Amino acid sequence: MNSIDIRLLAVFDEIYKTRSVTAAAEALELGQPAVSVALSKLRHHFGDPLFVRTSSGMEPTPFSEGLVRPVRAVLDALELVLGHRSEFDPASSDRTFRICMTDISQLALLPKLWERLRTTAPGVRIEISPLSGDTARMLESGEADLVLGFIPQLEAGFYQQLLFRQNFVCMVAADHPRIADQLSLVQFEAEDHAVISSSGSAPSIIEREISRQGIKRRVALKIPNFLGAAFVIEHTDLLVTIPRRLGDVLQGRGAFRIFPVPFELPEYEVKQHWHERYHQDQGNRWLRGVVSELLSESP
Repeated sequence: MNSIDIRLLAVFDEIYKTRSVTAAAEALELGQPAVSVALSKLRHHFGDPLFVRTSSGMEPTPFSEGLVRPVRAVLDALELVLGHRSEFDPASSDRTFRICMTDISQLALLPKLWERLRTTAPGVRIEISPLSGDTARMLESGEADLVLGFIPQLEAGFYQQLLFRQNFVCMVAADHPRIADQLSLVQFEAEDHAVISSSGSAPSIIEREISRQGIKRRVALKIPNFLGAAFVIEHTDLLVTIPRRLGDVLQGRGAFRIFPVPFELPEYEVKQHWHERYHQDQGNRWLRGVVSELLSESP
């Protein structure tokens, strides 16, 4: 296979990742006409359109979906041979890493991560994306380097590392008119609740267990994420159930009190996940090590 074939495969991979000829050209530092010509050659060679224009971008055909894995295997092998990933120096790198995580992980990790980067990797940049149904594909394609959260559906082809185990607490305003020194199950069922509908698994765990145990919960307010929960609770008489790590972060930062949940809720494991394609990538390994050090409950 000659060099032009390799460049064609790189064009294919970039269009697949970006769903755009223009974006692929920018990523590869080529002119858009050159990428269009390369795509035309690919279509002729394989006898398939490979990508078709839709309202959401250049979507791959079924043939193209089947082609992406072997193409990436070839590109990965070439990169390994050429030593593109042989070294990573955080002190001099200007690499951008994308991490998919929940809003809770953002609060728990980002301040610590920023302090670490400022002193040891000043040129490294971080992009944060929410968890979504597209998260697994983003890891596989390299659009995301790491995913943090409770994501049991990530199975074949993905590595994982336990960071910490998470449970729950309840939070109310410091001057709540009915809840003083403790929170009973009777009080829990009597109060109005705020609930969170974030991208993570914590809200579904709470909802499922409340339903299973037959506990009453009157939902008066739904909030799209955990970031605004403390401010809402501080100025209302609502009650909210949140992951313990969020309670730890918020403790002492507002006029509210935190209590144990007055019934049994299961723990769940928060992990970092990455795809096997990047298991030996030195930059990815460095990032995983930093995240593990900053978030793990034990070394």
